[in-house]
Amino acid sequence: MIRKCLFPVAGYGTRFLPATKSMPKEMLPIVNKPLVQYGVEEAVKAGLDNVTFVTGRGKRAIADHFDISYELEHQIAGTSKEKYLDEIRYLIDNVNFSFTRQNNMLGLGHAILTGEPLIGDEAFGVVLADDLCFGEDDGVMAQMVKLYNQFRCTIVAIEEVPEDEVHKYGVIKGESMMEGLYRVTDMVEKPSKEEAPSNLAIIGRYILTPDIFDKIRNTPPGRNGEVQITDAILQQAKEGCVLAYKFKGKRFDCGSVDGFVEATNFCYQNIYKDPTAE
Repeated sequence: MIRKCLFPVAGYGTRFLPATKSMPKEMLPIVNKPLVQYGVEEAVKAGLDNVTFVTGRGKRAIADHFDISYELEHQIAGTSKEKYLDEIRYLIDNVNFSFTRQNNMLGLGHAILTGEPLIGDEAFGVVLADDLCFGEDDGVMAQMVKLYNQFRCTIVAIEEVPEDEVHKYGVIKGESMMEGLYRVTDMVEKPSKEEAPSNLAIIGRYILTPDIFDKIRNTPPGRNGEVQITDAILQQAKEGCVLAYKFKGKRFDCGSVDGFVEATNFCYQNIYKDPTAE
């Protein structure tokens, strides 16, 4: 049973400067809720109630958000505004949060390895908060947990992207096992259009088995000295089994301004104005 979920949140968020100069990009609001809270709620609905954040300098607001604010709560106690804290209070009361710091920005693989002492020797989820996902029935992580319980191996979420955008993603090549599920045979990090083995791009949802930590340790740094998680997962695929799952739902790339605005409009129309639609 998977209980833990890791959130790498140490990145600088340079595409949103100057807003992210002193504010974590993960705390940027999608309507009235910070981006990272959507990811935590998705993880918790999938049964992952032990949440680890790999943070960096200037990210203390994330820890403060998932903690009690005595003065604020005292001021609005008994008023009509108190209901606005119901969702975050539920998380604070029902989730175990832990934090560690990534001292150097050396890639997603390094960020995940930094969380090893808090994850231990068990399978775990990884959520990249930049990818805001809404499942059709179950959330994306809940869909993946069901698959993990069946196959017991590393799983990456994928979606089809236009060929002229494959250079933004890790891209997989795989053998179809059933509709929407592939056994990975190759992975390429940010390939050119000509080099891409497919248009099936990895998005920010993973379930990783604990041997990934040794694979990361044995993965040499690539461009800019960064350790790419795709290289480590590819090694898992060569030695065992890695599945790629075309999730059922909708994804917004909130790491880009266009995607962030699109997500905000979607959430305003479908969730904020109509809470029963989520």
